[in-house]
Amino acid sequence: MKTRTLGRSGLEVSAIGFGCMGLSFAYGRGVSREDGIALLRAAVDAGVTFFDTAEAYGPFTNEELVGDALAPVRDRVVIATKFGFTFDNGKQSGMDSRPAHIREVAHASLKRLRTDRIDLFYQHRVDPNVPIEDVAGAVRDLIAEGKVRHFGMSEAGVATIRRAHAVQPVTALQNEYSLWWREPETSVFPTLEELGIGLVPFSPLGRGFLTGAIDEHTTFESNDFRNVLPRFTAENRKANFGFVDWLRGFAATKKATPAQIALAWIVAQRPWIAPIPGTTKRHRLEENLGAAAIQLTADDLREIDRAASAIELHGNRYPEHLQKSVGR
Repeated sequence: MKTRTLGRSGLEVSAIGFGCMGLSFAYGRGVSREDGIALLRAAVDAGVTFFDTAEAYGPFTNEELVGDALAPVRDRVVIATKFGFTFDNGKQSGMDSRPAHIREVAHASLKRLRTDRIDLFYQHRVDPNVPIEDVAGAVRDLIAEGKVRHFGMSEAGVATIRRAHAVQPVTALQNEYSLWWREPETSVFPTLEELGIGLVPFSPLGRGFLTGAIDEHTTFESNDFRNVLPRFTAENRKANFGFVDWLRGFAATKKATPAQIALAWIVAQRPWIAPIPGTTKRHRLEENLGAAAIQLTADDLREIDRAASAIELHGNRYPEHLQKSVGR
């Protein structure tokens, strides 16, 4: 597996990481502890060094799974987790990025992850009630104490990123980014390039849509997050499937799958981008990691851009109440 460095931070990660959320949260039933551990260790054996989790995934159970799986190989991997929410009766209940709470979360995450340091500690969403300078300062203190190595932000707006970066350099921004959602190219790419901040795209396969395995007839489990996303109504899935159909045909000319082309395209965009596709299946893991070996030519990239730019995307990526918490 090739590696790359997130911005100018010096944090080296595998070119394709592993988003662990779906192992225990958001996309229907998770996997058993045994199956989750086996899959994560298979990823390590295949060269993945970058694993992403959060206290919110479960909540808490995903960090515990990641900790159990990666403890034996801790010095070979980079673990990212997140802070910024509160929970009540096992459900997310609000935001809290006060410095005292950040410290509490860090200590609890360290225990669940069975480690003495968090490699990359993200603010999960910007908290409008806490100055970002206070947030960055709290993480800076944890870095000084050796409990955290790098500071990250997720779905933050440019002005907020700049203010945070002035207090504690931001190593990475985690945002949704894919052939299905290219808005970050205009909204944040120039700032990331200027400040030397890496990008970690979540949902690089469009929450599974770019694999070609989902169409208007697909049904999701009752606890699958996609049930509440406007982009995943049956009507919008049908309207959006044309591009996936094109992608399938293009992938066939490269003896690849649509998912592999979608990931290879992301990796080709900038040397400081490291996507984190997730999966619960071993064969999908192997498929995703196979994207790292695909070399897209300049002509390939132009052809993909041409097709992607013609997309008239149907449906917002979040319902209104969640959309308000991104881009702050």
